[in-house]
Amino acid sequence: MSARPSVLFVCVHNAGRSQMAAAFLTALSGGRIEVRSAGSAPADQVNPAAVAAMAEVGIDITAERPKVLTDAAVVASDVVVTMGCGDTCPFYPGKRYEDWVLDDPAGQGLEAVRPIRDEIRRRVEDLVAGLLPA
Repeated sequence: MSARPSVLFVCVHNAGRSQMAAAFLTALSGGRIEVRSAGSAPADQVNPAAVAAMAEVGIDITAERPKVLTDAAVVASDVVVTMGCGDTCPFYPGKRYEDWVLDDPAGQGLEAVRPIRDEIRRRVEDLVAGLLPA
């Protein structure tokens, strides 16, 4: 693990779960963790319900855009958190991998996205606690 750990969040479309996770990690780590997100088949835009759900907790992700998953992003990351991307995520020995099983917010309304957002926040808080010294 590097002096400033780096985390990559990966889901299929990089439009909901991985975007929310990256935004929470950026906010909760105060810049002490390098944050990336990507998708195996990126969407055209971030899920509007995810944008609205994050706005409710004071985090603006309107400027974010889905990005394609690259080997370089995986190589540059200490921790790779997958969220339903299956076998499309490249595997490199020596990387720490976590698979977070979460409902997909795609096509869901705000009411359905809120609990997904809250679970992502809880998991990101645990991740921060494990990566940063107290």
